[in-house]
Amino acid sequence: MTTALSDIEMTMGDGEQRLLDAIGHAVTTFNPAAVFVYITCIPAMQGSDVESVTRSASGRWKIPVLTVDCAGFYGNKNFGQRIAGDVLFQHVIGTREPDPIPDSARRQGIRVHNINLIGEWNVGGEFWNVAPLFDELGLRILCTLSGDSRFRDVQTMHRADANMVVCSKALMRVARRLEETYRTPFFEGSFYGVSATSESLREFGRLLEDPDLVERIEHVIAREEQRVTKELAPLRGRLTGRRALIFTGGFKSWSTVSAAQDLGMTVVATGIEKSTDEDKARIKRLLGPNARLLDNNDQAAILRTFEECHADILIAGDRYIYPSLKARIPFLDLDHVRDVGYAGYVGAIEFAWRIVAAVEHPVWNQVRRAPPWNLSVSTPRRNAA
Repeated sequence: MTTALSDIEMTMGDGEQRLLDAIGHAVTTFNPAAVFVYITCIPAMQGSDVESVTRSASGRWKIPVLTVDCAGFYGNKNFGQRIAGDVLFQHVIGTREPDPIPDSARRQGIRVHNINLIGEWNVGGEFWNVAPLFDELGLRILCTLSGDSRFRDVQTMHRADANMVVCSKALMRVARRLEETYRTPFFEGSFYGVSATSESLREFGRLLEDPDLVERIEHVIAREEQRVTKELAPLRGRLTGRRALIFTGGFKSWSTVSAAQDLGMTVVATGIEKSTDEDKARIKRLLGPNARLLDNNDQAAILRTFEECHADILIAGDRYIYPSLKARIPFLDLDHVRDVGYAGYVGAIEFAWRIVAAVEHPVWNQVRRAPPWNLSVSTPRRNAA
């Protein structure tokens, strides 16, 4: 929702009453658990006293009304997400206790551990690929921040026994503050690719120091890897030796590399536009010290790199779809607005099928073929009857 400030209100700096009215409309119409007010550029430049409005609204309607001061000129998107994470830690996390462990889980005779997945966005429903594994292992997910989370879930994050940071660029600070304040250990991991998924599950076992859990994790990994290996065998044969250029940035700059290598592919270069130093270190461990890292998102430069490296497919965000198609090269969309999930063991199979479909599509042979009017030998025209 937006207050939609008018020209007069922006000129006179008179939008505070409109904000209060908007909060009241949101509360009475939708009955939310909380209201977050995001300060955009104009109120920030005007110096509007949003804090006083949200305090007044919170007292009036008896629900949390929280200010998130993240005007666009402060910095990039990741900085805004970090500000939002700080607000959650200061005002939301630790304000409610988790629900009791269900009796059905207790009757299974296994110890249930609480965990959080931080920086998990559930892109394309990816979280749903791995959620059943956690249920089977007795790992109760208190919160997925912020893919499928609810306000009441975020409130209980302080009671987790271990945290996994899925995307470190935005919300690493939340994990560190949980460790400092509540002694909750965390690790950075990924669910992209078979080996990364297995390693992430094993890391939970190491952090939680539960021998029975470790044994169950190994059993699940063995079962899933055996199933996936069987299904991926024919696809690996078609992808082994194929060369991929990956331009994603962030944690996907290395997690997608790992997923492609699991399929026998050679990653010739990867983007690091939004990657942290830790992300870059992981890339070098995967690709070697001479890895080709791309920090320029210029489309022409990426296409030149594709040709120089003799790549077979470009894996990138949706902004590169049309340049790739115009250049007549196979493309796989890895943007956050897609409706396909590549996480977990199920996602690894989907990822492989999508790459095969892109690389082997018959359209490439057709569009790369010389047009008939450029052929050196032309067919003589038939004489008219």
